[in-house]
Amino acid sequence: MAGVLEGVTVIEFAGIGPGPFACMMLADHGARVIRIERPGTSGRFGDNGNRDILNRNRERIELDMKDASAIARIRDMVKDADAIVEGFRPGVMERLGLGPDVLLSDNPKLVYGRMTGWGQDGPMAPLAGHDINYIALSGALHSYGRKGEKPTFPVNAVGDFGGGGMMMAFGVVSAILNARGTGKGQVVDCAMVDGAAILSAMTFSFLGNGMWKDERGVNLLDSGAHFYDTYETADGKWISIGSIEPQFYALLMEHTGLNDDPDFTAQMDAGRWPELKDRLTVLFKTRTRDEWCAIMDGTDICFAPVLSLTEAPGHPHNAGRGTFVEDGGMVMPAPAPRFSATPAPKPSLAGKSAG
Repeated sequence: MAGVLEGVTVIEFAGIGPGPFACMMLADHGARVIRIERPGTSGRFGDNGNRDILNRNRERIELDMKDASAIARIRDMVKDADAIVEGFRPGVMERLGLGPDVLLSDNPKLVYGRMTGWGQDGPMAPLAGHDINYIALSGALHSYGRKGEKPTFPVNAVGDFGGGGMMMAFGVVSAILNARGTGKGQVVDCAMVDGAAILSAMTFSFLGNGMWKDERGVNLLDSGAHFYDTYETADGKWISIGSIEPQFYALLMEHTGLNDDPDFTAQMDAGRWPELKDRLTVLFKTRTRDEWCAIMDGTDICFAPVLSLTEAPGHPHNAGRGTFVEDGGMVMPAPAPRFSATPAPKPSLAGKSAG
């Protein structure tokens, strides 16, 4: 099987982070992705010293984009492509002679994906930034962290990958569908600040309906509630509890031996959450993580152990589903989502030359 995107061709201009992630998703599911790299970067593929999961499943070609002949070759390649993905600052591609006006004149059906932090316009568009800055400006970062503590950024999952790369993959596929129906390509302006903002849509909904305080660590889903949090166990490991619904909360009370404790009956009394959390903190430290797993696994408590990166691939559920795969000794997440009729092939870190 070649994947659900078989027959789609994407030209990727090499970058870091969200652009490669978007193109990884496209390539994982069968698109032919040709990655244009600067000369001298061939070791990125399959090299034990520099194996990059984000660059898997690619064809690659090295071109010096300061060379007029390379620009001509790129324009020729783009004529037969469905999309390009580039992550330069606004104006760079235009100065190279590869802006949207040029490439869309060469190929009117082309989808021109532009991946930036701040977007193609706006006062901050020409400035440098990173994930932490984009999620800060979107309002998302303000919500991440404990009560009374500084904002804690979730690695670079929200800006680079959720709000950036995944939005770009969605935008490219959507625009390709439109182009195939209308015969007209277009520019996809994918800004990580926009993506981080839209990932916070539910939080803004709660806020607008008076169900969320604009304060860290005091709300239902931000570590404020005693029944939605992580807890340390006796062996210094951690578990996660997400018993929001009443029936799941009842199971939590039953399996922790607290079902007859009147203090825990008022689940949604936010004023009591801190003291109830303190009590659960003490309780969960009385057993090891494995002991709590033995008690809570297989129930609807909404429970899972907090696994490390090295532990996660070996968990029976992940192993049973094939959530992680291995190539050349490198363990990596398998392609997602899954398609019943056109499953993604096993990913490969070993790139091949586009010729």
